[in-house]
Amino acid sequence: MNTQIEKLYSKAGKSERLIIGLMSGTSMDGLDIALCLVKGNGAETDVRILKFKTGDYTDDFRAKIKAIFSKKEVDLQLVCLMNEYIANTHAGLINEALKEWGYENEAIDFIASHGQTIFHAPKSLHQLADYPNGTLQIGDGDHIALKTGIITLSDFRQKHLAAGGEGAPLAVYGDYLIFSKAGEDRVMLNIGGIANFTYLPGSTDASEIFSTDVGPGNTLMDQYMQKHFNQFYDKNAAVALAGESNPSLLSALLNCSFFDLDFPKTTGPELFNLEYLIRAQEQSSTTGLSAADVMATLCHFSAETITNAIKRCFGEDANAQVFMSGGGMHNPLLVQLLKSKLPFCKFLTTEDLNIDPDAKEAVLFAVLANETLCGKPIDFGDRQGVPSVCMGKISLPA
Repeated sequence: MNTQIEKLYSKAGKSERLIIGLMSGTSMDGLDIALCLVKGNGAETDVRILKFKTGDYTDDFRAKIKAIFSKKEVDLQLVCLMNEYIANTHAGLINEALKEWGYENEAIDFIASHGQTIFHAPKSLHQLADYPNGTLQIGDGDHIALKTGIITLSDFRQKHLAAGGEGAPLAVYGDYLIFSKAGEDRVMLNIGGIANFTYLPGSTDASEIFSTDVGPGNTLMDQYMQKHFNQFYDKNAAVALAGESNPSLLSALLNCSFFDLDFPKTTGPELFNLEYLIRAQEQSSTTGLSAADVMATLCHFSAETITNAIKRCFGEDANAQVFMSGGGMHNPLLVQLLKSKLPFCKFLTTEDLNIDPDAKEAVLFAVLANETLCGKPIDFGDRQGVPSVCMGKISLPA
């Protein structure tokens, strides 16, 4: 037997495993690196974050990603080169983090890498009858495995597509394993570049779980801030709080067929981008709005799409525990709007469930990898968009 296969078998059979979860989202603010101690699998999964940091991206690296990000027409050679370049950069950030934390690479059992999404193309976006749902994440797992010496699982979304899903949101799998609690209905709301939520019923019946993207979280606000203020995001909602939401622009932003689609559904910056904003401003004759008013309206837009989706699922008087994670939970105006629009909901964060909300998505991929190695597919019944599969390709370091 190949010695690396023997090592894989041995590590998968341990009573507890050290797994590094990685996440680099559409916001491209850096690489989230979560070192997790994972015990058990399935409903018995127990995960604890030992260390967490966000490895900083340089402006140059971020610009290289943006050159091929969410565009229909790109330099194919650059896409090819960036597949390796991103992986090498991520491997370097992992090695730096382990050195900083005082861990030898040999002590880590597995890496679970999401990679970098560069294009997400569900049928609802591409509308090409002869083609299936598609998504593409780059940052090759073999390069990470070779440069860290650690067995790496990557490219998780392709199995989801192959089984009939849209490749997203994958949070439902980890949310169910980590956060389900008998007798307590929970909504796990992640506000990243795109906002999505998972409904976890108190029955803990996997076939009743519900997960969907709902629309833009931070992506439009971040894109606008980067273009007009040369700032990565609107810290403490300072710009948005200085403006006022414009009803005409907000109405135009909400006038999109995506919001009429049935759940579950997925989306990305391929739809919600600055071109989308410009079209809405032209349609609403609001091209002369101040930057502060535009930012205030974009914040209201994100809040409206999130709350509309929750009300659509749970009624106008939605009464649920909502556990937030993702960068949007740090936006005070957005959180204030969510609370005012959902007055009967109780808003908390995953910190209240002992998971750092900024680390949550990286932890979820560590859990997905653990299931692939040690568990079995969760039976989600016949729920559309939630195939019962384990995900992730395995790359050996030699």
